[in-house]
Amino acid sequence: MYTKTTNGVVILLLAAVFSMTVANANPPKKTDRLSASHINQIEVAYKEYFQNNRIAKQKSKSIKVSYSAKDNLNKKTYSNRLHVTATAYTSHRNQTDSTPNIAAWGDRLYPGMKSIAVSRDLLKVYGLKHGQKVRIKGLSGEYAVLDKMNKRWRKKIDIYMGINKRKAFKWGRRKVEIMWNS
Repeated sequence: MYTKTTNGVVILLLAAVFSMTVANANPPKKTDRLSASHINQIEVAYKEYFQNNRIAKQKSKSIKVSYSAKDNLNKKTYSNRLHVTATAYTSHRNQTDSTPNIAAWGDRLYPGMKSIAVSRDLLKVYGLKHGQKVRIKGLSGEYAVLDKMNKRWRKKIDIYMGINKRKAFKWGRRKVEIMWNS
């Protein structure tokens, strides 16, 4: 198994070994060998990592509809357009709740997904629905409505940025136009 690994897997294995040694507070010595339990833990972490990535890729393929940035917005006509405030959020507990990867309707969020959370007035007054595809002017692709925001917000969306806090802070708060078909 170890001779057929790719560079990413080797890095993952080294990270797992490093985290185990840090947890045990014993720095590795040149003469140390990995015990069978360490190798088992690394193999479990390896399988779990790639299982999660495989599921994330499958989920994002089923939800994502890609457009190139050069696509003209007028190629597809939309029956509804609305100007809203757009912010960004990530899957971190300080921005969500104790289950940061689970959306309000129970959908599992994965980094790389194109999804948004919408204020509840967009659902009730403007007719957006769970799973509906929304185009955000200035961004490529369509975003799926997979999450709801707190009741206090009006005419607002939150764009999901995975676990990338830097990207979310860079986005900040902007006025955007969203488009969708009923």
